[in-house]
Amino acid sequence: MVNDRLVTEGEQVLYKTYNRFPVAFDHAKGVELYDAGGHAYLDFGAGIAVAGLGYGNTLVDQAMKEQIDRGLLHTSNLFYNEPSIEAAEKLLAASGMDRVFFTNSGTEAIEGALKIARRYHYNKGRAGCEIIAMQGSFHGRSMGALSVTGKDHYRAPFEPLIGGVRFATFNDLDSVKAQINENTGAIIMETIQGEGGIYPATEDFLRGVRQLCDEHDLLLILDEIQCGMGRSGAMFAWQAYGVKPDVLTVAKALGNGVPIGAFLACGEAAHAMQPGDHGSTYGGNPFVCAAASAVLDVFKEADIPGHAKAQGAYLWKALDEVKAAFPEMVKDHRGMGLIQGLEFSPSVPAGEIVRKMLLEQQVILIAAEHNTIRFVPPLVIEHEHIDAMKEKLEAVLAELA
Repeated sequence: MVNDRLVTEGEQVLYKTYNRFPVAFDHAKGVELYDAGGHAYLDFGAGIAVAGLGYGNTLVDQAMKEQIDRGLLHTSNLFYNEPSIEAAEKLLAASGMDRVFFTNSGTEAIEGALKIARRYHYNKGRAGCEIIAMQGSFHGRSMGALSVTGKDHYRAPFEPLIGGVRFATFNDLDSVKAQINENTGAIIMETIQGEGGIYPATEDFLRGVRQLCDEHDLLLILDEIQCGMGRSGAMFAWQAYGVKPDVLTVAKALGNGVPIGAFLACGEAAHAMQPGDHGSTYGGNPFVCAAASAVLDVFKEADIPGHAKAQGAYLWKALDEVKAAFPEMVKDHRGMGLIQGLEFSPSVPAGEIVRKMLLEQQVILIAAEHNTIRFVPPLVIEHEHIDAMKEKLEAVLAELA
């Protein structure tokens, strides 16, 4: 079989940093992926929350094809190009921020955000500011992003990381206050912790952190790489709280599969960095920005955040019913919009459920911390897809029970 051959060859040539499932995908359409044998899989992982518009969106595909036909895929950032300006204008309008820098990934967006914080305080004569991050957070795999990731098992093999980072407890404002000192310069957090187990910030906590930043002249950095771009039911999750950051990081669904990220800033933070402070050879090239510009058009014209909010309510009801049907197996249900999680009891490994759903039911799910399965499907799913997933998940849980 072609699938088996590709799996075998992949094991031999690809660097072993992932424990991949024995499936090789060949093509996709809508909210389904097809393996090399032609079998369809219902996608509730969206490539880790990337394929917000699903697969094969006509407008996004056409924008990329037109840019390819123009022959202009890369110019470097020594010059301007129209797609990057268009994408920037649309992203700033959607976010209410003032300036944007396009990167190649989410982890690079975090690096830029951290540099803004350090540069902001350096400009004020306070070099080497410290940064408060959250336990349970995940911000990326590069050295800077790992330094503010609150998970020891990710950090330990690569220490020493960058210094000047203190960790507070997510949704515990007193723990944040306890970490603030004369050297503190910024607080970084996910508006909704994703990899950490799907934990939304409480409104009191987020508002409290914003107030602390205002009182102490700290920059609030919100990481919305996973929970942004409509996934929460708002274009950006912070908008549902009414708590605006000084610096915002975005990626994943911004390109709908094309590798692009961004860090955005407003107010003084938007002018902290100077020419020569930061750069990226590929960041913001015409090809990826043509895709992002089209993605932002679709989000606005089709009201993707509104659709995600409505479908998120339907998914919430479905997962609550699963929790009620298997009370000894499901411990908790968390999330908002189309970023939700079911936490399972220790006797029911979430990884085994994910494996069975993929290999036996042809449904793609992904796991998170605390024995949790996260549900981050394409934002264009409909009731029928949620119903199908629920039926298959209940079958797997019944088998395991």
